[in-house]
Amino acid sequence: MKQFKRIRLILGDQLNASHSWFREVDNSALYLIAELSQETSYVKHHVQKVCAFFSAMEQFAKALSQAGHQVCYMTLDETCHYADLPALINALLIKHQCQIFEYQQPDELRLSAQLISFDLPSGVVRHQVSSEHFLLSHEELFTHFSPSKHHRLESFYRKMRKRFNILMDDGGPLGGQWNFDQENRQKLKPVDIENLPVPLTFANDVSHILKRLDKHQVSFFGKAEPELLWPVTRKQSIALLNFFCQHCLANFGRFQDAMTAKSEHKWSLYHSRLSFALNSKMISPAQVISVAIDAFNQNQHKISLAQVEGFIRQILGWREYVRGIYWVNGDSYSNTNALNATRKLPNWFWTGKTQMRCQQQAIEQSLTYGYAHHIQRLMVTGNFALIAGIEPDEVDAWYLGIYVDAIEWVEQPNTRGMALFADGGLIATKPYASSGNYINKMSDYCRECTYDVKDKTSDNSCPLNSLYWHFLQRHKTRFEHNPRTALTYKSWNRQSVEQQQAILSRAEYLLENLDAL
Repeated sequence: MKQFKRIRLILGDQLNASHSWFREVDNSALYLIAELSQETSYVKHHVQKVCAFFSAMEQFAKALSQAGHQVCYMTLDETCHYADLPALINALLIKHQCQIFEYQQPDELRLSAQLISFDLPSGVVRHQVSSEHFLLSHEELFTHFSPSKHHRLESFYRKMRKRFNILMDDGGPLGGQWNFDQENRQKLKPVDIENLPVPLTFANDVSHILKRLDKHQVSFFGKAEPELLWPVTRKQSIALLNFFCQHCLANFGRFQDAMTAKSEHKWSLYHSRLSFALNSKMISPAQVISVAIDAFNQNQHKISLAQVEGFIRQILGWREYVRGIYWVNGDSYSNTNALNATRKLPNWFWTGKTQMRCQQQAIEQSLTYGYAHHIQRLMVTGNFALIAGIEPDEVDAWYLGIYVDAIEWVEQPNTRGMALFADGGLIATKPYASSGNYINKMSDYCRECTYDVKDKTSDNSCPLNSLYWHFLQRHKTRFEHNPRTALTYKSWNRQSVEQQQAILSRAEYLLENLDAL
């Protein structure tokens, strides 16, 4: 049996070919990449999510081997004999008579706690290194964020722009303003829908992975196909990045909040769909930002500053920001439920079989592709869960399971913070609650819906309308004097007592019958 001085663990979301580990071939190091039952079962996952990670891991292992590195890739067939990841690691350390166990800083608290605490064989030293992916190091997060404290995204984003000199001009923002949000909230018109780009997808064979999942009785949901459309290599990820910059970036910001049911490309629109490639680390945020800025500089006649700024804010600002919120607040964040929401997630979240067309469109798309864009997540399914008072743990598990890009560090702050206000305002300064009016403004969903988006009280009224007002009344003490919601309460007070009661009665009926919507 070949001996190695060290085993280096590579997790499924650490597929960073640019990591310093790989700059030179070290024949004393054995790289371990493993499919694990524990990673398929901590929540029930969309089948495409499991296939995407396992396929990307497999391809990364092949690439490392071809580059001359010593790699141990273990499928579920091999790892099923071990109780968990620590048991597997220890067995290999003993088998290869290793002296050192090395691993990259995990992005999830769950895995971080597991890897830092298990007992190693006698004489083996543990060593943790950076994943070398994010713009801010892990240690720096604690200088930018404090636990249990609200931090404004905009302030953080401006600091990041200045520090990394991105879209800056002589110390100030390029173009004279930091944020172009007001220009980036347009609804798709029929002519826009007709001209939506055909999305770049891939045809990665995962039939062998599907067979393994079946063999080991891995429980999953969602649509399974033997060919996976998501990128599973660095080369494919770069191709998707280049496609986005060439065909989508010019309209990304303008239509980033828009939704439609009128096109076969309605699921992709002008979004980059790079989140899985980024979160698995096949490409880096620095690379994505650089390529986008290069595209802007070379095509300013086509790509406006507003479009590229809107995209970079998602990568440089939001992505780094939620990571800071997650790590600085630690395990306590997963227990937040500031609004005391306790209702069960309706069954149709798992099937898409609801008469609410907005929910049906977003959920069916998620079940088909393992993907929905940020407004579908925040203002469609997230908004419903917020105003219906769905228990945060249930919503957390659904979001973490259904999306191919969902890893806890990015999913949890988006779900508990932005969508549910469960963190009590550590991220958002107000709840992102909405009636059907917002959906109607930003989509064409409402036109063919069973429910009437203009109605608040009849049996045919849009459920979001009465649930919205019921939510505000349930939490009146908390939000009535919030500067961002105070005007809404004044609007409520201008309605007659009879109208108010009719709205609340309709909402109470709906809350008792959520599964029937």
